[in-house]
This record gives sequence, structure tokens and C-alpha cells, in this order.
Amino acid sequence: MQDSLPSRHVHTQSRCPSEIADMIEWTHSTPIYLHRNPVDFRKAINGLSVIVRDIMELDVYQPALFVFCNRRRDQIKVLYWDYTGFALWQKRLEKDKFKWPKKNSFDTVSITHEQWSWLLRGVDFEKIQPHQTLKYSHVA
Repeated sequence: MQDSLPSRHVHTQSRCPSEIADMIEWTHSTPIYLHRNPVDFRKAINGLSVIVRDIMELDVYQPALFVFCNRRRDQIKVLYWDYTGFALWQKRLEKDKFKWPKKNSFDTVSITHEQWSWLLRGVDFEKIQPHQTLKYSHVA
């Protein structure tokens, strides 16, 4: 009897984004760039590399993560160069959508690793407002 692939709705032990980062060896200094516009997810390494070079106007060989989302915003792909070849990582949500940056005048959005972690968890990082930074010159 041949083994079959698990159903899309089988729950397995999940890994947190930091564990995923450790698995594919990027660091907190690695830049993360989101391509704001949706991408045809039939594109693979070559097609996404062309988007990085021609539309995002970035060096695809730099140590960075290039993140793409499909039109339904239920899948993301991450392209990166690891000095031996390209790698492509993909995540599909079974429910819900990724909170993708709203349309603005830029095709490329640079995000922090904290924002990346929030994005993977479904947090709309554009709506998060930290407390105002206070600067005092003396204590009364």
C-alpha cells in the first residue's frame, strides 16, 4: 500500500518564526524586503529573481530575504541566496489572510525582523503604534 500525503487539514506541531529562521540560517541583521504588489504564484526562483532585479531594483545575490504574496494573501514565498544557490520557502495559510502592507507609492517595503515575526503570526504591523519616545534634559 502506497503512503499518501496528509490532508491539508491535518494539524502538526508548529514551529515559531525564530525556529524557522534558525533552520534556514538568516540572522537578525539580514534585510527583509516585501514586494507590495501581488505576484502570480506560478513564478518560481527565476521569475521571482527577475522581479527582485527589475521591479524591486535590488541585488538578488545580496544576503536578504525577498518576500512575495499572492493575490488572495493566503500564501507567501520567500526567496534568498545562500551563497551556494537560491532557496525558496513558501507558507500557505489554511484560514485567514496575511496582513500585507497597504498600497503606497513604493513597490518595495523594508521591514524589521520583529515585523516579519508579526506578519507570520497574522498581526497587522502597520497599525501597531508604539509609545511616543520621550526625551528629557533634567529630572525635577
